[in-house]
Amino acid sequence: MDLRLRPGREHDTTALREHAEMLPALREWTGDDLPVLADLGYEGEAATFLLPIRKPADGALTDDQRQLNWLQAYARARAEQANSLLKTTFKALRRVSLSPDIIGAIVAAALVLLHIEHGRTT
Repeated sequence: MDLRLRPGREHDTTALREHAEMLPALREWTGDDLPVLADLGYEGEAATFLLPIRKPADGALTDDQRQLNWLQAYARARAEQANSLLKTTFKALRRVSLSPDIIGAIVAAALVLLHIEHGRTT
């Protein structure tokens, strides 16, 4: 799989579509029981991503739909907080332009260091 870096200003969906093998690989990796949470920017890829429910033009969301959107936003926010913690703690992750495999190794090492720093063993 060719994982050339894409421009940072390019939307993730555009970059995914540029590499036709990525979306099927993501669907295979996550399967049916592990949805990938995304925002409405990924609306064209609802088969791969679990998206929030868009408010209908002529009405409002039901309480259940609003609750589902809130839960999804909360789960995504926790991941964004974790990403922010890694980037603010480790300067090497702020403007990284390496292969995703190398970035993954750096993040794994950073997580180990954070666990040691905070006395977590699990």
